[in-house]
Amino acid sequence: MIENAFSYWEQSSFLNHYDVIIIGSGIVGLNAALQLKTQSPRLKIAILERGMLPSGASTKNAGFACFGSVSELLSDIKSYGEETVFNLVTKRIKGLATLRKNLGDSAICFEQKGGYELFLKNDLQQMETAFLGLSHLNYIFKPLFSGADIFAVNNAKIADFGFDGVKGLIENKFEGQIDTGKMMLALIQKAQSLGVLIFNQTQVLSFEEDKLITIKTKEATFTTHKIVFATNAFTAQLLPEIDIKPGRGQVLVTEPIKGLKVKGTFHYDEGYYYFRDVDDRILLGGGRNIDFKAEETFDLNTSEEIQKKLEEMLYQIILPNNKMKIDYRWSGIMGFGEPLEPIVKKIRKGLFVAARCNGMGVALGSLTGMEVADLVLVDLN
Repeated sequence: MIENAFSYWEQSSFLNHYDVIIIGSGIVGLNAALQLKTQSPRLKIAILERGMLPSGASTKNAGFACFGSVSELLSDIKSYGEETVFNLVTKRIKGLATLRKNLGDSAICFEQKGGYELFLKNDLQQMETAFLGLSHLNYIFKPLFSGADIFAVNNAKIADFGFDGVKGLIENKFEGQIDTGKMMLALIQKAQSLGVLIFNQTQVLSFEEDKLITIKTKEATFTTHKIVFATNAFTAQLLPEIDIKPGRGQVLVTEPIKGLKVKGTFHYDEGYYYFRDVDDRILLGGGRNIDFKAEETFDLNTSEEIQKKLEEMLYQIILPNNKMKIDYRWSGIMGFGEPLEPIVKKIRKGLFVAARCNGMGVALGSLTGMEVADLVLVDLN
Protein backbone atom coordinates (compact mmCIF):
# COMPACT_ATOMS: atom_id res chain seq x y z
CA MET A 1 0.00 0.00 0.00
CA ILE A 2 1.31 3.46 -0.94
CA GLU A 3 0.84 5.98 1.82
CA ASN A 4 0.10 9.63 1.04
CA ALA A 5 2.82 11.98 2.20
CA PHE A 6 0.20 14.46 3.42
CA SER A 7 -2.59 13.93 5.91
CA TYR A 8 -6.26 14.43 5.17
CA TRP A 9 -6.10 17.70 7.14
CA GLU A 10 -3.11 18.94 5.19
CA GLN A 11 -4.74 18.08 1.90
CA SER A 12 -7.99 19.88 2.70
CA SER A 13 -6.54 22.96 4.43
CA PHE A 14 -3.30 23.57 2.53
CA LEU A 15 -3.30 21.84 -0.86
CA ASN A 16 -6.75 21.46 -2.35
CA HIS A 17 -9.76 23.42 -3.60
CA TYR A 18 -8.34 26.91 -3.96
CA ASP A 19 -10.35 29.52 -5.76
CA VAL A 20 -7.20 31.10 -7.15
CA ILE A 21 -3.52 30.11 -7.06
CA ILE A 22 -1.03 32.76 -8.07
CA ILE A 23 2.36 31.63 -9.32
CA GLY A 24 5.04 34.14 -8.30
CA SER A 25 5.27 36.19 -5.10
CA GLY A 26 6.73 39.34 -6.64
CA ILE A 27 5.12 42.76 -6.75
CA VAL A 28 2.59 41.69 -9.42
CA GLY A 29 1.55 38.45 -7.74
CA LEU A 30 1.16 39.98 -4.30
CA ASN A 31 -0.88 42.90 -5.62
CA ALA A 32 -3.12 40.46 -7.47
CA ALA A 33 -3.68 38.57 -4.23
CA LEU A 34 -4.41 41.78 -2.29
CA GLN A 35 -6.93 42.95 -4.85
CA LEU A 36 -8.70 39.58 -4.90
CA LYS A 37 -8.95 39.38 -1.10
CA THR A 38 -9.97 43.02 -0.74
CA GLN A 39 -12.76 42.70 -3.27
CA SER A 40 -13.83 39.19 -2.26
CA PRO A 41 -12.56 38.28 1.24
CA ARG A 42 -14.01 34.74 1.21
CA LEU A 43 -11.82 33.59 -1.66
CA LYS A 44 -9.27 30.90 -0.81
CA ILE A 45 -6.00 32.10 -2.33
CA ALA A 46 -2.44 30.79 -2.31
CA ILE A 47 0.81 32.00 -3.87
CA LEU A 48 3.47 29.54 -5.01
CA GLU A 49 7.03 30.92 -5.11
CA ARG A 50 9.96 28.97 -6.52
CA GLY A 51 12.56 30.68 -4.30
CA MET A 52 13.06 31.40 -0.62
CA LEU A 53 12.45 35.03 -1.67
CA PRO A 54 10.86 36.33 -4.90
CA SER A 55 13.06 34.97 -7.68
CA GLY A 56 12.82 37.52 -10.48
CA ALA A 57 13.51 41.20 -9.94
CA SER A 58 11.08 42.49 -7.28
CA THR A 59 13.66 42.37 -4.48
CA LYS A 60 16.65 42.73 -6.79
CA ASN A 61 15.96 45.94 -8.70
CA ALA A 62 17.46 49.36 -7.99
CA GLY A 63 14.37 50.83 -6.36
CA PHE A 64 13.78 53.68 -8.82
CA ALA A 65 10.36 55.33 -8.50
CA CYS A 66 10.63 56.65 -12.05
CA PHE A 67 8.65 56.85 -15.29
CA GLY A 68 11.39 57.35 -17.90
CA SER A 69 14.33 59.63 -18.72
CA VAL A 70 14.23 62.25 -21.48
CA SER A 71 16.35 60.21 -23.92
CA GLU A 72 14.39 57.05 -23.21
CA LEU A 73 11.02 58.76 -23.70
CA LEU A 74 12.11 60.48 -26.92
CA SER A 75 13.36 57.14 -28.26
CA ASP A 76 10.07 55.44 -27.32
CA ILE A 77 8.03 58.18 -29.00
CA LYS A 78 10.07 57.71 -32.17
CA SER A 79 9.41 53.96 -32.10
CA TYR A 80 5.84 53.74 -30.79
CA GLY A 81 4.23 57.16 -31.20
CA GLU A 82 3.31 59.97 -28.84
CA GLU A 83 -0.10 58.65 -27.81
CA THR A 84 1.23 55.22 -26.84
CA VAL A 85 4.03 56.71 -24.74
CA PHE A 86 1.70 59.21 -23.08
CA ASN A 87 -0.65 56.40 -22.07
CA LEU A 88 2.23 54.30 -20.78
CA VAL A 89 3.71 57.15 -18.73
CA THR A 90 0.24 57.86 -17.35
CA LYS A 91 0.03 54.25 -16.20
CA ARG A 92 3.52 54.37 -14.66
CA ILE A 93 2.70 57.50 -12.69
CA LYS A 94 -0.64 56.07 -11.57
CA GLY A 95 1.11 52.85 -10.59
CA LEU A 96 3.64 54.66 -8.42
CA ALA A 97 0.85 56.65 -6.75
CA THR A 98 -1.04 53.41 -6.11
CA LEU A 99 2.03 51.77 -4.57
CA ARG A 100 2.57 54.71 -2.23
CA LYS A 101 -1.10 54.88 -1.26
CA ASN A 102 -1.44 51.15 -0.62
CA LEU A 103 1.67 50.75 1.55
CA GLY A 104 2.55 54.26 2.76
CA ASP A 105 5.76 56.16 2.09
CA SER A 106 7.38 55.21 5.39
CA ALA A 107 6.88 51.46 4.80
CA ILE A 108 8.70 51.60 1.45
CA CYS A 109 11.19 54.35 2.45
CA PHE A 110 10.02 56.59 -0.39
CA GLU A 111 12.17 59.69 -0.86
CA GLN A 112 11.70 62.26 -3.60
CA LYS A 113 15.30 63.41 -4.00
CA GLY A 114 14.91 64.04 -7.71
CA GLY A 115 16.22 62.19 -10.74
CA TYR A 116 18.88 63.09 -13.29
CA GLU A 117 19.99 62.07 -16.75
CA LEU A 118 23.66 62.59 -17.48
CA PHE A 119 25.59 62.95 -20.73
CA LEU A 120 29.34 62.36 -21.14
CA LYS A 121 31.81 64.06 -23.45
CA ASN A 122 31.18 61.44 -26.14
CA ASP A 123 27.42 61.98 -26.00
CA LEU A 124 27.19 65.55 -27.33
CA GLN A 125 24.84 64.67 -30.19
CA GLN A 126 22.52 62.71 -27.88
CA MET A 127 22.68 65.57 -25.39
CA GLU A 128 21.67 68.12 -28.02
CA THR A 129 18.75 65.92 -29.10
CA ALA A 130 17.61 65.54 -25.47
CA PHE A 131 17.94 69.26 -24.72
CA LEU A 132 15.96 70.16 -27.86
CA GLY A 133 13.22 67.64 -27.08
CA LEU A 134 12.92 68.49 -23.42
CA SER A 135 10.41 71.34 -23.79
CA HIS A 136 8.15 69.18 -25.98
CA LEU A 137 8.11 66.42 -23.34
CA ASN A 138 7.22 68.99 -20.69
CA TYR A 139 4.33 70.14 -22.87
CA ILE A 140 3.09 66.57 -23.47
CA PHE A 141 3.20 65.47 -19.84
CA LYS A 142 2.14 68.72 -18.13
CA PRO A 143 -1.44 67.47 -17.60
CA LEU A 144 -0.06 64.64 -15.46
CA PHE A 145 1.70 67.09 -13.12
CA SER A 146 -0.92 69.83 -12.70
CA GLY A 147 0.71 71.95 -15.37
CA ALA A 148 4.22 71.93 -13.89
CA ASP A 149 7.37 71.40 -15.96
CA ILE A 150 8.97 68.03 -15.25
CA PHE A 151 12.39 68.22 -16.90
CA ALA A 152 14.99 71.01 -16.85
CA VAL A 153 18.67 71.34 -17.77
CA ASN A 154 20.71 71.77 -14.58
CA ASN A 155 24.40 71.61 -15.48
CA ALA A 156 25.26 73.60 -12.36
CA LYS A 157 24.75 70.47 -10.24
CA ILE A 158 27.45 68.47 -12.04
CA ALA A 159 30.17 69.95 -9.83
CA ASP A 160 28.02 69.47 -6.71
CA PHE A 161 27.87 65.72 -7.33
CA GLY A 162 31.63 65.48 -7.97
CA PHE A 163 31.32 63.73 -11.35
CA ASP A 164 34.12 63.63 -13.91
CA GLY A 165 33.57 63.79 -17.67
CA VAL A 166 29.89 64.72 -17.42
CA LYS A 167 29.01 67.50 -19.86
CA GLY A 168 25.25 67.81 -19.40
CA LEU A 169 22.59 67.07 -16.78
CA ILE A 170 18.79 67.01 -17.01
CA GLU A 171 16.88 67.15 -13.73
CA ASN A 172 13.47 65.62 -12.99
CA LYS A 173 12.32 66.96 -9.62
CA PHE A 174 9.40 64.49 -9.44
CA GLU A 175 11.50 61.31 -9.44
CA GLY A 176 12.00 59.32 -6.26
CA GLN A 177 13.47 56.16 -4.81
CA ILE A 178 12.31 53.33 -2.54
CA ASP A 179 13.66 50.37 -0.59
CA THR A 180 12.41 47.40 -2.61
CA GLY A 181 13.17 44.92 0.17
CA LYS A 182 10.92 46.81 2.58
CA MET A 183 8.32 47.23 -0.15
CA MET A 184 8.13 43.48 -0.65
CA LEU A 185 8.12 42.80 3.09
CA ALA A 186 5.17 45.18 3.50
CA LEU A 187 3.30 43.51 0.62
CA ILE A 188 3.92 40.02 2.04
CA GLN A 189 2.77 41.02 5.53
CA LYS A 190 -0.36 42.70 4.16
CA ALA A 191 -1.26 39.68 2.02
CA GLN A 192 -0.74 37.27 4.92
CA SER A 193 -2.85 39.46 7.21
CA LEU A 194 -5.76 38.98 4.79
CA GLY A 195 -5.37 35.20 4.86
CA VAL A 196 -3.31 34.61 1.71
CA LEU A 197 -1.07 31.53 2.06
CA ILE A 198 2.42 31.85 0.57
CA PHE A 199 4.41 28.69 -0.16
CA ASN A 200 8.09 29.49 -0.70
CA GLN A 201 10.61 27.19 -2.37
CA THR A 202 7.72 25.59 -4.24
CA GLN A 203 8.58 25.50 -7.92
CA VAL A 204 5.77 24.69 -10.34
CA LEU A 205 6.77 21.83 -12.64
CA SER A 206 3.57 21.45 -14.65
CA PHE A 207 -0.18 21.90 -14.57
CA GLU A 208 -3.12 19.95 -15.95
CA GLU A 209 -6.43 21.49 -16.96
CA ASP A 210 -9.66 19.65 -16.14
CA LYS A 211 -12.74 20.51 -14.10
CA LEU A 212 -10.20 21.60 -11.48
CA ILE A 213 -6.68 22.65 -12.42
CA THR A 214 -3.98 20.46 -10.92
CA ILE A 215 -0.61 22.09 -10.26
CA LYS A 216 2.33 19.78 -9.74
CA THR A 217 5.39 20.88 -7.81
CA LYS A 218 8.33 18.90 -6.51
CA GLU A 219 6.93 19.16 -2.98
CA ALA A 220 3.18 18.72 -3.45
CA THR A 221 0.18 18.75 -5.79
CA PHE A 222 -2.35 21.60 -5.53
CA THR A 223 -5.83 22.00 -7.00
CA THR A 224 -7.50 25.26 -7.93
CA HIS A 225 -10.23 26.79 -10.08
CA LYS A 226 -8.03 29.59 -11.48
CA ILE A 227 -4.31 30.22 -12.00
CA VAL A 228 -2.63 33.60 -12.34
CA PHE A 229 0.85 33.41 -13.87
CA ALA A 230 2.73 36.35 -12.35
CA THR A 231 6.28 35.20 -12.90
CA ASN A 232 7.35 37.89 -15.39
CA ALA A 233 10.09 36.49 -17.66
CA PHE A 234 9.77 33.02 -16.12
CA THR A 235 6.18 32.84 -17.41
CA ALA A 236 7.54 31.70 -20.78
CA GLN A 237 8.94 28.56 -19.13
CA LEU A 238 5.43 27.42 -18.18
CA LEU A 239 3.60 29.02 -21.12
CA PRO A 240 5.91 28.95 -24.16
CA GLU A 241 3.26 30.65 -26.30
CA ILE A 242 3.61 33.88 -24.29
CA ASP A 243 6.02 36.36 -25.92
CA ILE A 244 8.40 37.31 -23.11
CA LYS A 245 12.18 37.42 -23.26
CA PRO A 246 14.31 37.44 -20.11
CA GLY A 247 16.71 40.31 -19.53
CA ARG A 248 19.33 40.09 -16.82
CA GLY A 249 19.99 43.27 -14.87
CA GLN A 250 23.33 43.33 -13.06
CA VAL A 251 23.99 45.48 -10.01
CA LEU A 252 26.81 46.36 -7.62
CA VAL A 253 26.83 48.29 -4.34
CA THR A 254 29.84 49.96 -2.74
CA GLU A 255 30.82 50.05 0.89
CA PRO A 256 29.60 53.13 2.84
CA ILE A 257 31.19 56.37 1.63
CA LYS A 258 31.86 59.16 4.11
CA GLY A 259 30.58 62.50 2.85
CA LEU A 260 28.89 61.03 -0.24
CA LYS A 261 27.84 63.89 -2.53
CA VAL A 262 25.67 61.85 -4.87
CA LYS A 263 22.01 62.13 -3.85
CA GLY A 264 19.10 61.03 -6.04
CA THR A 265 18.51 58.65 -8.93
CA PHE A 266 20.57 58.84 -12.12
CA HIS A 267 20.11 57.55 -15.68
CA TYR A 268 22.62 57.20 -18.48
CA ASP A 269 22.45 55.94 -22.08
CA GLU A 270 18.63 55.87 -22.38
CA GLY A 271 18.39 54.23 -18.97
CA TYR A 272 20.61 51.26 -19.78
CA TYR A 273 22.82 52.41 -16.89
CA TYR A 274 21.44 53.69 -13.62
CA PHE A 275 22.74 54.54 -10.16
CA ARG A 276 21.58 56.05 -6.87
CA ASP A 277 22.57 56.60 -3.28
CA VAL A 278 21.45 54.08 -0.67
CA ASP A 279 22.61 54.16 2.97
CA ASP A 280 25.61 56.35 2.03
CA ARG A 281 26.60 53.84 -0.66
CA ILE A 282 26.43 53.93 -4.45
CA LEU A 283 24.18 51.37 -6.10
CA LEU A 284 25.02 51.04 -9.80
CA GLY A 285 23.48 48.74 -12.39
CA GLY A 286 22.85 48.12 -16.07
CA GLY A 287 25.00 47.36 -19.09
CA ARG A 288 22.52 44.93 -20.66
CA ASN A 289 22.97 46.72 -24.00
CA ILE A 290 26.62 45.62 -24.18
CA ASP A 291 25.36 42.21 -25.32
CA PHE A 292 21.58 41.90 -25.45
CA LYS A 293 21.68 38.28 -26.58
CA ALA A 294 23.99 37.14 -23.79
CA GLU A 295 21.76 38.90 -21.24
CA GLU A 296 18.63 37.11 -22.50
CA THR A 297 19.20 34.52 -19.81
CA PHE A 298 17.67 33.08 -16.64
CA ASP A 299 21.16 32.69 -15.16
CA LEU A 300 21.47 34.83 -12.02
CA ASN A 301 25.26 34.88 -12.10
CA THR A 302 27.01 38.14 -13.02
CA SER A 303 29.24 38.50 -16.06
CA GLU A 304 32.83 39.73 -15.92
CA GLU A 305 32.40 41.99 -18.97
CA ILE A 306 29.45 43.94 -17.59
CA GLN A 307 30.79 44.12 -14.06
CA LYS A 308 34.04 45.55 -15.45
CA LYS A 309 32.07 48.19 -17.37
CA LEU A 310 30.12 49.11 -14.24
CA GLU A 311 33.35 49.45 -12.29
CA GLU A 312 34.81 51.73 -14.98
CA MET A 313 31.78 53.97 -14.74
CA LEU A 314 31.92 53.94 -10.94
CA TYR A 315 35.60 54.81 -10.58
CA GLN A 316 36.08 57.08 -13.60
CA ILE A 317 32.82 59.06 -13.67
CA ILE A 318 30.76 58.73 -10.47
CA LEU A 319 33.55 58.52 -7.88
CA PRO A 320 36.66 59.71 -9.75
CA ASN A 321 39.94 58.98 -7.94
CA ASN A 322 38.07 57.17 -5.18
CA LYS A 323 38.63 53.41 -5.10
CA MET A 324 35.83 52.47 -2.72
CA LYS A 325 35.42 48.73 -2.24
CA ILE A 326 32.41 46.92 -3.63
CA ASP A 327 30.39 45.11 -0.96
CA TYR A 328 27.65 43.43 -3.03
CA ARG A 329 27.08 42.15 -6.55
CA TRP A 330 23.92 40.49 -7.83
CA SER A 331 21.55 40.23 -10.76
CA GLY A 332 17.81 40.04 -11.31
CA ILE A 333 15.76 38.74 -14.23
CA MET A 334 13.32 41.13 -15.91
CA GLY A 335 10.77 40.39 -18.63
CA PHE A 336 10.81 42.21 -21.99
CA GLY A 337 8.81 42.28 -25.18
CA GLU A 338 6.56 44.37 -27.39
CA PRO A 339 4.39 46.30 -27.06
CA LEU A 340 5.76 48.14 -24.04
CA GLU A 341 2.63 47.62 -21.94
CA PRO A 342 2.52 44.55 -19.67
CA ILE A 343 0.62 41.44 -20.73
CA VAL A 344 -2.59 41.25 -18.69
CA LYS A 345 -5.09 38.81 -20.12
CA LYS A 346 -7.08 35.61 -19.86
CA ILE A 347 -5.45 32.93 -21.98
CA ARG A 348 -8.20 30.34 -21.78
CA LYS A 349 -10.59 28.93 -19.20
CA GLY A 350 -9.08 29.33 -15.74
CA LEU A 351 -5.68 30.65 -16.92
CA PHE A 352 -4.59 34.27 -16.58
CA VAL A 353 -1.28 36.06 -17.19
CA ALA A 354 0.12 39.27 -15.69
CA ALA A 355 3.72 39.74 -16.74
CA ARG A 356 6.32 41.58 -18.87
CA CYS A 357 6.83 44.96 -17.18
CA ASN A 358 9.80 45.84 -19.45
CA GLY A 359 12.06 46.88 -16.59
CA MET A 360 9.41 49.10 -14.97
CA GLY A 361 8.11 46.70 -12.33
CA VAL A 362 8.18 49.22 -9.47
CA ALA A 363 6.04 51.64 -11.48
CA LEU A 364 3.76 49.12 -13.20
CA GLY A 365 3.64 46.15 -10.81
CA SER A 366 0.83 47.34 -8.53
CA LEU A 367 -1.59 48.19 -11.33
CA THR A 368 -0.66 45.07 -13.33
CA GLY A 369 -1.52 42.84 -10.36
CA MET A 370 -4.75 44.68 -9.68
CA GLU A 371 -5.82 44.54 -13.34
CA VAL A 372 -5.38 40.78 -13.62
CA ALA A 373 -7.23 40.30 -10.32
CA ASP A 374 -10.18 42.25 -11.74
CA LEU A 375 -10.22 39.93 -14.77
CA VAL A 376 -10.29 36.91 -12.46
CA LEU A 377 -13.10 38.40 -10.36
CA VAL A 378 -15.24 38.90 -13.47
CA ASP A 379 -14.61 35.28 -14.42
CA LEU A 380 -15.54 34.03 -10.95
CA ASN A 381 -18.86 35.91 -10.90
